Amino acid sequence: MPTPANGAIEIDWFLPTNGDGRHLTSSGLPSVGLFQQGERAPTLDYLRQVVRAAELGDFDGIMVPTASGFEDPWLITAVLAQEVRRLRFLLTVRPGLELPAYSAHRAATLQLLSDGRLDLHVVSGSSRFEQRSLGDFLEHDERYARTAEFLEVFQSVWSGRSQPYHGRYYRSAGGAPIAPQAPAPAIYFGGASQAAEQVGAAHAQTYLMWCEPPAMIAERILHMRERAAARGRPLRFGLRVHVFAAPTDDEAWAHVERLLEEIPKEAIERAQLQMAAYESVGQTRQTGLVKGRGRRARELEVSANLWAGVGLVRGGAGTALVGSYEHVAQRIEEYYQLGVECFVLSGFPHLEEAIHQGAELLPLLRRIGRT
Repeated sequence: MPTPANGAIEIDWFLPTNGDGRHLTSSGLPSVGLFQQGERAPTLDYLRQVVRAAELGDFDGIMVPTASGFEDPWLITAVLAQEVRRLRFLLTVRPGLELPAYSAHRAATLQLLSDGRLDLHVVSGSSRFEQRSLGDFLEHDERYARTAEFLEVFQSVWSGRSQPYHGRYYRSAGGAPIAPQAPAPAIYFGGASQAAEQVGAAHAQTYLMWCEPPAMIAERILHMRERAAARGRPLRFGLRVHVFAAPTDDEAWAHVERLLEEIPKEAIERAQLQMAAYESVGQTRQTGLVKGRGRRARELEVSANLWAGVGLVRGGAGTALVGSYEHVAQRIEEYYQLGVECFVLSGFPHLEEAIHQGAELLPLLRRIGRT
């Protein structure tokens, strides 16, 4: 996804294809522990409302996730791309669950159906347990090696480079380009391990990170810029983060305090034990943000307006920006000044929050980078 015009940052939303609700644990990436059930099933009618709200709210794109228990991102995107005319779709792909040449064929078709509004979020995997439940038994570093081959074959097949490819995980005979007139989807990719960094530096256009305190993000940006520059490549950066923005700081913090109070203590303990067993370096970094801290909302503020409370009870993106609209916008501008150009936001529920944040927060964010 190219950077929006006039120097503005890219602001995307999240599509809850495994259900939605007001709880911290009723939608999003794989749930762990003992949680409330989402009040809203991911029906087609509901997901239509979310993408329409995201477009009306002036978001640039929407992330379509994938994991156990989520609806298929290819089918969902094919349908929902017809509901909007401007919104881009950041479709999540897992190498190992599909062949790169076939993925290129499907991506080319979706580019046609969406008038070129498709980009790909390439994810190498999740926990070992979930990977094996999907039939993927490769270990952590092998999955990233496979992802590198996936992207090499995908890009080769798309462009029609004629050289055959013989890798450890994939092979390609080359041939004519799949979509000579269609724009190639931009590749978004994340991962905090050394194996992931190698893939991101070599193949990604945008390197996505789960949000951490600014000093930690600045260090990662510098490191990845050096890795990409060594390969002669530029690299954009993005952050995935939840948002709880309200008219005042006190209202926002009171809201997240209520969200914490409704979660049983044993659910937090069970979730923390399960996430501690993940081999994901990124997950370890997110979980580490809450270690040694109390369980009240403000005790989990790890830097100004950055709250690690989401990570108490769920895997994946475990931080949120909490505060007044002005303060949340200021924090996002600080990350922008560090070099982050893309922000994938989410809220609970995703329908109402797309409308709410679109009306109140997005106008402030649209000023960033234009002065």
